[in-house]
Formats: sequence, structure tokens, C-alpha cells
Amino acid sequence: MRKRTLFRLAAGTAAVGGATLAYASLVERNMFTLRRYDVPMLPTDAEPLRVLHLSDLHMMPDQARKQHWVASLAALDPDLVVVTGDNMAHPGAVPGVLRALQPLLDYPGAFVFGSNDYTGPVWKNPFTYFLPDREYTEGVELPYEELRQVFTGAGWLDLNNARTMLKAGGRQIDLVGVDDPHIERDDYGAVDGAVSSSADLSIALAHSPEPRVLDQMAADGFGLLLAGHTHGGQVCVPGVGALVTNCGLPRSMARGLHRWPGSDSWLHVSAGLGTHPTAPVRFACPPEATILTLIPR
Repeated sequence: MRKRTLFRLAAGTAAVGGATLAYASLVERNMFTLRRYDVPMLPTDAEPLRVLHLSDLHMMPDQARKQHWVASLAALDPDLVVVTGDNMAHPGAVPGVLRALQPLLDYPGAFVFGSNDYTGPVWKNPFTYFLPDREYTEGVELPYEELRQVFTGAGWLDLNNARTMLKAGGRQIDLVGVDDPHIERDDYGAVDGAVSSSADLSIALAHSPEPRVLDQMAADGFGLLLAGHTHGGQVCVPGVGALVTNCGLPRSMARGLHRWPGSDSWLHVSAGLGTHPTAPVRFACPPEATILTLIPR
């Protein structure tokens, strides 16, 4: 009797685990979700400004559903589109990224790259994400220069260790960005400095939300900090949240809108729209894009 009970318990546990894995890999990772946040950072008499934040597409050539969903976001008519990296997951991904983003290229935009714009993903033990000093492994080189030309050719601003002013939604925006801190390509020191007095608002971009970079951006007075990379934890525990962030960011800030500690800056971390191709699962953390409506304080 005891053996039979243990067998039933094991069988039941295996069935629940299998169903959970099937849901995470077949259902939730395709449950593309639009998040909306109001960000009180404008002067009291200012009109709202809408920023569409996209990140971590990790596009494969055949992901037509994702491409169609992202393309449909053009109907939101944003004032500004911001992409915070990891667009590709395959050497042949540029056409798929273009199918997804083509309708959005007509809007003012800015971008930075992530590690998986430069090199493709490789298989890794998912438990290594719990190791703080795990070694980064590079895969096959990806056509990042081709992607850069697509974006800049459409008029989007390349903010990889760069800074500029952009007019969008009738406002002058001081924009700054760094190349991916996750692989130490960032050089904020080359573009740092206080926000321009002629700017109506200011936005800073990074792929990986490393506190050492965000602290500097906030200290310079940038009102909105945008990042991705964390996938929101990707596999979360209901009621607990993200188990890892794959960077120095606290788990409690793995996704969503937060005040950056010790500053007046807002941080938005996108949970992203894709997954690592060797771990195509999401649980309690659906893929997302975000409309950030900047409103008066």
C-alpha cells in the first residue's frame, strides 16, 4: 500500500511538472502583453508624451506570431520608440526583426544594443544564472552592423555610448545611452554630464540595468532610465517574483516601473518579448512591451 501511494504521488508530481513545462513553453511565452504605466516626471503644465519601450526580442527567423504582434503596436501611435537591445537570436534574424519593427521605424526612435545583438546564444545550464561570477560565453557572430544600418537608415538614433538631442512629441529630449554593460562595452564617462538646460525632459538607455551605470545616469539628472536584459526573471514564483536578474539589479526591480534609489529618476525595466532559444519558457512572467505615458508631476 505504501509503495502504491508513493508511486501515485510521484506520478502526480511528474504530471504537474509536465503540464507546467508545457504551459511555460507553449502558452505563456507566446502571451504577448502590453503594459501601461504613467510616469509623473513632466512640468505641471506639460502635455503627456508617450514612449513605447521594446526590449529583448531575441528574434528567430520563423517567429511570425511575435513579428506580427510587435508590428501591430504601431497602432498605438507613440511619440517615441525606444529599443534596449538583444534583438536577435540567429544569424538570419535581421529580416524578422525588420518585419516586426518596420511600421515603427516611421516614428522617432532610439536604440542601444545588447550582448545578443553581437553574438548568438549558446546552451548553458540554467542554474548557472544563480552564480554571481559566472563566465560569459560568446556564440556565433551576429549581423549587428546590418541591423544598425537598418535602424539608423530609418532615422533612429544610435545611443551606444552616445548622446544627442531629439525632438519628439513637440519636446526637446536629452538622450544618452551606453553599449551593453553586461559585456563591459559601456563607456558612460565618454558621454556623461548634467542634463541640458534646454531640454524639456531627459531619457537614458542601457541594455543591462547595472546599478553602477544607473547611479551615474541618475546623478546627472536623467529623469527616465530604460533597460531590459532581465526578462523579468523569465521563470518567476507567484507571490515571490523573479529568482534572478542576471545583473546587479535587486530582484524586486526585475521588471516594471520603480524609483531609482537616492534620486528623483524613474527606472523602467522591460521583461522583454523573447527568451533564450535554448530555454524557450516563461512562467508567471509573460513577454511584454510597454507604453510609458509621461505626465506632469
